[in-house]
Amino acid sequence: MPLYILKRVLLMIPTLFGVMLITFAITQFVPGGPVEKMIAEIQGFSKGGGEVRMEASGVYRGNSGLDDEKITQLKKLYGFDRPPVERFFTMMKNYLVFDFGTSYYYHRSVADLVISRMPVSMSLGLWSFIIVYGVCIPLGIKKAVKDGSRFDVISSTVILVGYAIPGFVLGVVLVVLFGGGSFWSIFPLRGLVSDNWAELSLTMKVLDYLWHMVLPVTAGAVGSLAVMTMLTKNSFLEEIRKQYVLTARAKGLTEQQVLYKHVFRNGIIPIITGFPGYFIASFFTGSLLIETIFSLQGMGLLAYESVLNRDYPVVLGTLYFFTLIGLISRLLSDLSYVVVDPRISFEGING
Repeated sequence: MPLYILKRVLLMIPTLFGVMLITFAITQFVPGGPVEKMIAEIQGFSKGGGEVRMEASGVYRGNSGLDDEKITQLKKLYGFDRPPVERFFTMMKNYLVFDFGTSYYYHRSVADLVISRMPVSMSLGLWSFIIVYGVCIPLGIKKAVKDGSRFDVISSTVILVGYAIPGFVLGVVLVVLFGGGSFWSIFPLRGLVSDNWAELSLTMKVLDYLWHMVLPVTAGAVGSLAVMTMLTKNSFLEEIRKQYVLTARAKGLTEQQVLYKHVFRNGIIPIITGFPGYFIASFFTGSLLIETIFSLQGMGLLAYESVLNRDYPVVLGTLYFFTLIGLISRLLSDLSYVVVDPRISFEGING
């Protein structure tokens, strides 16, 4: 096991390096980079008349075009005065100590910017995770036990309809129905908490936070219910049909004993093994459309704005961090197989 973990960790290095290299190379050829964008903005301001001063860079431009010296200063400001290879390796060296630089657009540390957006993503992801696992596992088990019954057919129809509705469409419907759109004004539609949150008591703060989470979490979680429920059902249904279940019943065990003493520990393996990766990912995922509909400043909206504004420090820094988190979560998911099922071993794996 230690040798397998070491191999997987060493494999993460070229994988992470390759992802960053490809992304960095793409950014070099995408038109409209930060320097071009700044030049266009300056020229746009100039067309309106008057003078434009850039105090941060010391660049001055009147109604005439930018000369080569000013453009060189702009390139130096954004670090584009150095060769791409040098910039890439300098960036990777800084990333090793989690120094992601400063955002071109927000003029803030990338790390601070991500941390400020994390509460929204953590709230949406964590509550969706709790709901999905809390609902799907017992529902999937009951559907497996009652396979083919009216309950199984009706519940399958409901969750598949929910799966077919995109999250953002459901979000709009919820806003119209319960957010004061055209029917009832029951739930708030903006932010994680109310404006007077700091003045509330502890109990009211918790309730206020949960009240704000109802609509966006519902819109984001419904689509995941079908996949996890059917996975649980099929896993348990396969175990119920195996020979050892017939043997246990023949020995006089009750259905509850057969289900929870024998079937459960085998049927739950495919679900539990995905638990670590899903749990870790739930803290860092973001949904652009859900965040936009409910006016939430999360990671999804940050990623979209960063790409739109060619904010390369944010794009590359978050990509590095989330790719690393993804690789670690995949490793934890694989190791969970051994924890859940001792019959599985990686000792014989040589690559």
